[in-house]
Amino acid sequence: MLLLNRFGLILAKTYGEKFKSKAFLITTIIFALSIIVGTNFQTIMDSFGSDDGESGSGEGWTVAVYDEEGSVAAALEQQIHIVNQNITIENSDKELEELERQVEAGEYDALLTVSLQDSGKISANYLSESLSTNGNSADLQLSLQTIQSNLAAAKLNLSADELATLNMPVAFEQSSFLETAKSEEELNEARGLVYIMIFVIYMSVLIYSLMIATEVATEKSSRVMEILVSSVPPIQQIFAKIVGIGLLGLTQLAFWAITGFISIRFSRDSLEGGIYSLFDFSANSIETISFGIIFFLLGYFLFATLAAFLGSLVSRTEDIQQMMMPVNLLIIAGAMLAFYGLADPEANFITITSYIPFFSPLVMFTRVGMLNIPLWEPMVAIALTLAAIFIIGWFGAKVYRGGVLMYGNSSSFKDMKKALILSKKEK
Repeated sequence: MLLLNRFGLILAKTYGEKFKSKAFLITTIIFALSIIVGTNFQTIMDSFGSDDGESGSGEGWTVAVYDEEGSVAAALEQQIHIVNQNITIENSDKELEELERQVEAGEYDALLTVSLQDSGKISANYLSESLSTNGNSADLQLSLQTIQSNLAAAKLNLSADELATLNMPVAFEQSSFLETAKSEEELNEARGLVYIMIFVIYMSVLIYSLMIATEVATEKSSRVMEILVSSVPPIQQIFAKIVGIGLLGLTQLAFWAITGFISIRFSRDSLEGGIYSLFDFSANSIETISFGIIFFLLGYFLFATLAAFLGSLVSRTEDIQQMMMPVNLLIIAGAMLAFYGLADPEANFITITSYIPFFSPLVMFTRVGMLNIPLWEPMVAIALTLAAIFIIGWFGAKVYRGGVLMYGNSSSFKDMKKALILSKKEK
């Protein structure tokens, strides 16, 4: 009971201090505001409107057309109203140099020079003040493409239906002879959800592992560890800090998730499809999210345990980044494999690495989200990762016990041997 009380005290101290820190509060609030802005970006942009007609909305956009033959401008004036009603075409009979001067003077928003070649191909040159936005120029190009197709059809005596058939894309559908295989629509939905979850797992594990290593190094530099080691078993110290930071991370992620969910619900009426379709939870998406939470916790505990005993080997917080570099590389490698797995989840090396504990939280999760694999496969990966957590925790406790008593320039992996020797002396 006494040990549990001490475990709870360390856990509460770790959680409370980090929760009340200005860095944590500011980061949480700023990211929450970013989520709100991101999910309501289109609504915010619409409320401000557009001062630049090039965006294709807002004020009208007047385009002077120089058509020496006079065979394209009239057709363009009719066609552009179908594509973009904010564009006004003015067919001018002035000289090209005069029109260019008028555009530069701001009398027109843009100048379009068109010519119809003998082959039936239309050549166009679009002149405007800025090339950074091209919404209206793209609409003009689309209209000219339609006019060119209509002229070619008339030349070949093709009807409107025959032209439509000629331009119609091939109907190409994919299916699998396995009943358990996911459809193309399910794969697209899963890919977006898995991508988001991979990013969350990757960033969370990376940030919170570093937070634990920094926490251990900070306490060690204040000599608090000498008292803790003599009163609380190292394994309890490690996991009390890990659980404390983990609860802090879950608190932060839950706040962001609730903020995003509420924000999306408010903007749902005006925005549909795309990323918003991921929040229409089906049985498959709920299963994927459930596995995402499991693998997030496994990845966190695995790398947090590594970070805790590595943090005990350094005496200065400035050395944390150097000591954590191999851990960070493992996390980055797992993320790279997972992102590759989104494109080819059935690749052999993706299947193999999904069973390696350091990669399982990201790679096996990708396979679970993208494929209908047997339940025993993720369960084996979960069991192997749990075994790795306990082994690293057991070994890490020994290194931790001696490492926190080491001071001076101890910031390399060869210091593990010294930490183990000190750990035996302290028994």
